[in-house]
Amino acid sequence: MKITISCEDKYEAQKLASLIFIKDAKETFITSILNIVENEIVVSLRDKSAHSILLKDSTHVENFADFIQSVIDKEHKIIETAISEQDVEIVKG
Repeated sequence: MKITISCEDKYEAQKLASLIFIKDAKETFITSILNIVENEIVVSLRDKSAHSILLKDSTHVENFADFIQSVIDKEHKIIETAISEQDVEIVKG
């Protein structure tokens, strides 16, 4: 399954991609979604830290939350991420 998420800018896209997936270890750091406020999503990581990511709009936030939930529930794993300007393409399997 593949999705493309648009972030507010290139920096937010890089932040999202780095928090989602570490290529060498094939790991996902996000453990839960703590809060959603309009176009902002706050996620919790394995180290118990919280990070805010600004997406393009609330539709992208909802799509990302739906997509990442099965990864958080360990039903799927992130296989790959790719950044193109403010867009992040995420592939899970």
